[in-house]
Amino acid sequence: MNLVIVLLASLTGYFIGAISFTRIVGRYVLPGEDVSKAEIPIKGSDKKFQLSSFGATSIRAKAGPKYGCLTSGLDMVKVALPTLAFRLLYPEMNYFLITAAAGMAGHNFPVYYGFKGGRGMSPLYGGLLVVDWMAIPVATIVGLNIGFWIIRYAFLAYCGVVLTLIPWFWFRFGDMPHLIYALSVNLFFWLASIPDLRLYRDYKRAGEFEKGGNRFAGLDSEFTLGPLMKVLRRLGGIKHREKTDSS
Repeated sequence: MNLVIVLLASLTGYFIGAISFTRIVGRYVLPGEDVSKAEIPIKGSDKKFQLSSFGATSIRAKAGPKYGCLTSGLDMVKVALPTLAFRLLYPEMNYFLITAAAGMAGHNFPVYYGFKGGRGMSPLYGGLLVVDWMAIPVATIVGLNIGFWIIRYAFLAYCGVVLTLIPWFWFRFGDMPHLIYALSVNLFFWLASIPDLRLYRDYKRAGEFEKGGNRFAGLDSEFTLGPLMKVLRRLGGIKHREKTDSS
């Protein structure tokens, strides 16, 4: 690899990824409001989960799914486009993997905003559209099943989507560059999720997630998987299991 191009791919991905569309959209949709103060209701409890990240979830919680989806789409594009550019410019090399990972790092730890960003799910999906689009349905389906039917908590299902990328990329490509990419995005995700994981742990120990009468009572679906949760409920699967667990 050419070290100059490696540096260029890294800096391009990072500095474009560090653009916070959460703050930009929030400035126009919620003028004067602090998007960092978004809260998610905990079902069956009078407490709320205080989000510590600056991402599309914050906009969705405060302004609704319409603007949440807009923010998420912009976050995907800001990583997908530079990743695609490096893939087209250097088709025989893996510079695009560096750009995709750096884009997620920029989103999670943006230099423009004191390194306070999101957890990186939208930028991750944006990068995956170019790196390997098949990873999106595979990781989502496997992660959801692990979280919902084995661990039984929506928030951990959300995390399971990211973890699934590690075995998937090894199975799919069987090479170190793609495995390092999968490990890198996991690292960026988990580092950015530490504050939320700590709060989730404290609420779980206090029994707040059990007061709703079933093991899916964790956080509101808007926090974790939003539209995917609604689709699954309409299909009947999750709704049925909730009734079973609470009986």
